Amino acid sequence: MPNIAHTYYPQSGRLVILGAGESGVGAAILGKDKGFDVFVSDMGSISDKYKADLQAEGIAFEEGQHSEELILNADLVVKSPGIPEKAPMIKKLRAAGLPIISEIEFAAQYTDAKLFCITGSNGKTTTTLLTYHILKNGGMDVGLAGNIGNSFALQVAREHHEAYVLEISSFMLDDMYHFRADVAVILNITPDHLDRYDYKMENYVASKFRMVQNQTSADYFIYCMDDPETMAALAKHPTAAVHLPFTYDSMTELGAYVDTAKNINILVPNRDAFIMNIEELSLQGKHNVYNNMASGLVGKIQQLRNKAMMESMSSFTNVEHRLEHVAIIGGVNYINDSKATNVNSVWYALESFSTDIVLIMGGVDKGNDYEMLKDLVRSKVKAIICIGKDTGRIHEAFEDDTEVIVNSASMSDAVQIASHLAKKGDTVLLSPACASFDWFKNYEDRGDKFKEAVMTL
Repeated sequence: MPNIAHTYYPQSGRLVILGAGESGVGAAILGKDKGFDVFVSDMGSISDKYKADLQAEGIAFEEGQHSEELILNADLVVKSPGIPEKAPMIKKLRAAGLPIISEIEFAAQYTDAKLFCITGSNGKTTTTLLTYHILKNGGMDVGLAGNIGNSFALQVAREHHEAYVLEISSFMLDDMYHFRADVAVILNITPDHLDRYDYKMENYVASKFRMVQNQTSADYFIYCMDDPETMAALAKHPTAAVHLPFTYDSMTELGAYVDTAKNINILVPNRDAFIMNIEELSLQGKHNVYNNMASGLVGKIQQLRNKAMMESMSSFTNVEHRLEHVAIIGGVNYINDSKATNVNSVWYALESFSTDIVLIMGGVDKGNDYEMLKDLVRSKVKAIICIGKDTGRIHEAFEDDTEVIVNSASMSDAVQIASHLAKKGDTVLLSPACASFDWFKNYEDRGDKFKEAVMTL
C-alpha cells in the first residue's frame, strides 16, 4: 500500500509547483507521469540544469514572477519548503482554500516503499547518510532523498526503490499531513529557524513531531532520551509506534545505550542484540555516538546482519562540510565544519576536539544565543577569528572567555591568521554558527573557500 491513501488529494487536473529546485522539478516530472496538467512557477531565476530538465519533459514553467492567473486555477499545489507561509502567493492560495503540500507528501502517494525518515536540529544529514550506507551495504535496494540526494518524487517516478532514507526538515514537515513514516527518527530539538515559528519554541517542536503524526503500532519511533525538548514533548505528541529510545547517559531495556565498557548496545524486539565499541566507529565524538545509535537501530529493525552493520559503521566517511578533515599542515589539524549554521552545531563541533582550538566563526547572525558555547570556548578555544558581517555579537559574547578575538577581511585572511596563531597539535576549526549569505553563495561555497585557503598555506 502507498504511504498515503490516494483519496486525500486530487489525482488529476492542474498541478502547480512553486519553486523550481531539485524537489520542485522532481515533483513536476512525477506529476506529468501521473497525468496532471503541470505548471512550474519560481519567483527567482531557474538554473540552466532545471530549465533543461523541464524543457526536455515538455513541462510549462515561468521564472522571475508568480502569475496569479496561472497559479490560482490549481487543483493541487506543491510548494518548495523554502517558501514561508507569509509569502503573498501562499496567502492567496490559502484564502482560495487550495491544498498546498510538500514534495514528500505528494510523492508518498505513489510508492509502497518503506520510508525511514530522519529529522533533528543537528546531525540529520550525517545520520541520513550513515543509515543509507548501513542499509545499502546490508543488501537493501534503497534510495536517498529529502534534504539530500536526488528528489524523492523523481526517484518514485523513475527509479522505484524498495525503501528510502529521507532527511526531513521542519519546513518540509509543515506541509505534510497524511504522510506516514515506517520508521521516524527525531535526533534532537534545539532552537533553530525560530523566525519561521513566530519565535515560539513550542511551535518548532510541534513541527518536528509531525514526523510521528500518522504512525501505527506496526511502525517504529526512534528518539534521544537525553534530549530535554524531545522528552518534554512526548506526552503532547503520542504515537502508537514502537518506541526505541537511545541514550549515552543511562540504560534502556529497548533501544540503544552505551555501557560502562563504552560499547553501544542495540536492543530491538524480536531481533538479536548488537554490540560494538565506540572506539571502532569511523565517526568519533559523543554526537556521532548518538548518530550511530540512531542509524544502528534502523539497521537492526531491518534485521541486517551484525557483521555487515559493524563493517558499515566502521567504514563510513562523513558528509562534506560537516566536521570534514581537510589537512594537517605543520602539525595543525584543519577542519571544515561550514555546515554548522547554528549554535548547537558549533557546540557539537567543539565537543569533538580535545586539543587547543583556533575557531573561525561568523556570518549572518540569525539571532544566536551564544551562552551555551561559553564553557566550551573557555576550556578549549585559544582564539576566535571572525568572518562575515555580524562580528560585534561574537566579540560581546566571548570577550571574557578567550584571549584572542580578531576580525578578518576574507576567508583567505582568516586562514592565514589562524595558521599564525595555531601551534603543532592544535586544531583550526571553521564552525561559523551563522548563515553564509554575506560573503558567500551558500555554506558549501564558504567551506570550499576555506579548503582552498588551507591548501595554499
